[in-house]
Amino acid sequence: MKKLNFISICSLILLFLISGCNSQKGDENHRTQQVLKNKEQPNILWIITDDQRPDSVSAFNKAMYGTKNSPLGYVESPNIDKLAAEGVLFVNAFTNSPVCGPSRGSMLSGRYPFRSGHYAFELTHQNPDFIKPTVPETVRDTGYQTSVFGKEDSYIFKWGPGQGFNDAGLFDYKVHFKHDLQKNGKGDLYGEASYGVIDGSTVMQGYAENVQYEDGNTRSYYLKRKNGTLTKEDLAQRELTNQEFDILRAYTRTNTSLILAGENPQPADQTVDANIVKEFVNFLDNADKPFKTSWGADAQGANSSQPQYMQLGFHLPHTPVLPPKSIRDRFKTKHYKIPEYQRSETEKLPEQLKKIQQAGDIYEMTEQEKQKAIQDYYAFCAHGDDLIGKAVKAFKEYSEKSGREYLIIFTVGDHGWHLGEQGIEAKFGPWVQSTANAAIVVSSDKSLMPENKVNRDLVEFVDFAPTILNAAGIDTNQPQFEYLDGYSLFDVYHQKRPERDYILGEINVISGPRAYLHTDRFRFSMRTRPFNDWVQEHQLGKQLDWALTTSAENAEMTLYDLHKDPLEQNNVAYDKKYSHLAAWFRNKLGNIVLGDGRVEADWRMANSYHISNFAKGADDKKIDIPEGIIPN
Repeated sequence: MKKLNFISICSLILLFLISGCNSQKGDENHRTQQVLKNKEQPNILWIITDDQRPDSVSAFNKAMYGTKNSPLGYVESPNIDKLAAEGVLFVNAFTNSPVCGPSRGSMLSGRYPFRSGHYAFELTHQNPDFIKPTVPETVRDTGYQTSVFGKEDSYIFKWGPGQGFNDAGLFDYKVHFKHDLQKNGKGDLYGEASYGVIDGSTVMQGYAENVQYEDGNTRSYYLKRKNGTLTKEDLAQRELTNQEFDILRAYTRTNTSLILAGENPQPADQTVDANIVKEFVNFLDNADKPFKTSWGADAQGANSSQPQYMQLGFHLPHTPVLPPKSIRDRFKTKHYKIPEYQRSETEKLPEQLKKIQQAGDIYEMTEQEKQKAIQDYYAFCAHGDDLIGKAVKAFKEYSEKSGREYLIIFTVGDHGWHLGEQGIEAKFGPWVQSTANAAIVVSSDKSLMPENKVNRDLVEFVDFAPTILNAAGIDTNQPQFEYLDGYSLFDVYHQKRPERDYILGEINVISGPRAYLHTDRFRFSMRTRPFNDWVQEHQLGKQLDWALTTSAENAEMTLYDLHKDPLEQNNVAYDKKYSHLAAWFRNKLGNIVLGDGRVEADWRMANSYHISNFAKGADDKKIDIPEGIIPN
């Protein structure tokens, strides 16, 4: 046998060390997955609010601005602050679509809208070949009992004859805020489509508003009739509601029935969101036994022999913005800074975004009305804080009784909400107030998520899916989970994933399809398709490079330089100094969302879709802007 000299031995040792260093990242990821797999499956609670700004949470404001209040003024969030102190607060969490249906679809699927084919309120379903299981389906296969309370509304339905709002069966137990609570007298003030039977067929007759009082009495009247003519009684009933509950409606834009402020008809313990929490608590308190829901239906409590995966979906602070009187009165005396807005901001926007601005416009409202809308919005968020405190307490107590660890994720808003920024009270846009949120992740096992930490990495809503799957003991490094677009937040916090330089999103509501890309310094967005409608079968695979080859004006771009314009008030996409940079972003974003696995489906069909891969691998998470194209 040939002997190795000293130099050869040293060389071998050096090669071994280098090899170990190169594989360290992969080994760390594997070890994390193995640790999670070996632990007993924890109970999982995922809380999602609707339209909630992160600056409604004091813990977020302290981390971002050094003060407990929002830049606009006073907020209350003691229970959420306590939750944040128990785990990690992710202050740069971005939605992948600034409207509930596609945002929640991306959360539940773990896929970007452009890779799930879900851009708006399409009635998506689980039938096409490219579809993968949702989070609740996957964890159910590992032994979890799955449940959802309140608003789920991911717009994922079951395919079948008469395709419509058919339950896809994603959850073992479900309490919906509309179909179970409001329909059974457990609501407050809400609107809904009204149907009737004509010649044996069920047809929509208009849009009605319903008032449910504390004593059980109700009132209903039309806000819009199919024939377009409201009766004197309709108008009188609406005015009665306006006066009785101090209602501020969005009278300066198209949807004048939208309620931006007012007093809830119900006390704090009887609002629809309070009833969502009651049903959540009842399900846990009646573990392993039958019980009656608050509207008298037969139900079965949680199965304590199974780990629980629970989604708690609040409707608040979504419109109608109606905090209960006991909380609203505290906020009436607070004065808020109204965001600055000039019409010149909108003049620099492309037509697509002008339509979104006009749809949410509050420019003509009085200063007093704008104050009232901000006061009531933050008061409604404070009501949510009270309810979240009750739900978290019940969940922890149940986990302790059942002898399981727990994981709590709180997604602060399925997207954001403007309170005057860009001159609107709405969402839908590519601006930061529509897309920027926050998240809190708390684990009873502090080796996974420590206490009282703030993380400033860019994270996305598609990250929640791999985080939950990892917590459930599923190794998402396996090939069958390559479809997941996000990173586990465990890996993000422990720096086992490379940092992202940008976040992505796309939407198709109000004025057609639009994608956005945000970095620390720049916010860029563009039109992605030459038409406004949802994709139909004859358009599949057609003109997918249009946004890259059409004129710069047709691409309807916006670009904001946050070093000079942190409030996104000056679109410089067509400024000569920024023209090369805008063109670079257009190419970067266009190749990602149009050519790196873009899915478009005609959801009216069982299995009609197209996948585009002309720029496969474009989504590299890096922003390497060439030197010289960023203006000094």
